[in-house]
Amino acid sequence: MLSLLALVSSLSWGAADFLGGLSSRRGSTVATLAISYPIGAVFLTGIGFYFIPGFVSVEVLGWSLAAGIVGISGIGMLYLALARGTMGTVSPITAVASAAVPVAFASARGQSLSVWSISAMALALAAVYMVTREKPHGQRAPALSLVLALSGGVALGCYLTIIGSAPTESGLWVVTLGRWVSTAIIVLILLLRAKRTGLPQAPWILALGAGILDASANALFQVAAQSGNLAVIAVMGSLYPVTTVLLARFVLNERLGRLQGMGVAFALVAATALALQ
Repeated sequence: MLSLLALVSSLSWGAADFLGGLSSRRGSTVATLAISYPIGAVFLTGIGFYFIPGFVSVEVLGWSLAAGIVGISGIGMLYLALARGTMGTVSPITAVASAAVPVAFASARGQSLSVWSISAMALALAAVYMVTREKPHGQRAPALSLVLALSGGVALGCYLTIIGSAPTESGLWVVTLGRWVSTAIIVLILLLRAKRTGLPQAPWILALGAGILDASANALFQVAAQSGNLAVIAVMGSLYPVTTVLLARFVLNERLGRLQGMGVAFALVAATALALQ
């Protein structure tokens, strides 16, 4: 059951990243987040109140503050990377980076890594190398999009570690309050930017869809991670590039070079191998 929740969260994240990246590409990343995060916060608040209640404490508020700051940083860098680079390249890099953080955290807490896990992580590194070496039609991927993808992946990995380690009795409040913290940050950034360059725009439907799907994925992930093995659940959640890549391929007609295609496959195999450890 927990594995199913993690897999469904990965599908939802993949679709959210596609819509959010497409919205950022057609409009503004800041505007996309300013639309998607409030609707996601409202959605999570309703789910938290009526379906998965919990208790709020000073500790929970601390977890929420950390989750909100790290979460908006990670998703912001990811959406910027998706807007600047090909989705089929950016998404797997971010997935591998975000999966590695919870695994490293679990190892630091005394959970030793098996030969299987080490081999899978080596395969993941090889995947990153292959994906970043080639771009379709012989062009290299923009360096900035790769840096943003890696940095965003690390930040999102920290976010997953935070919400997965939150007190079980908190219900969904760490994710929910964290989303409100992120909303406050992105609205402040939007207002500051509007004073200088005017109010940025973004496609409303795409941004709203991204917000609801991303919020749903976060809720499913926290429920699964609080009751299961954080490292395994996090890596299973990192399978979301499958959805993003397929949507980019069939909706945007993005084509990957041969080496990149192998890299994407290696990244997915690595994530699956870690989930099966």
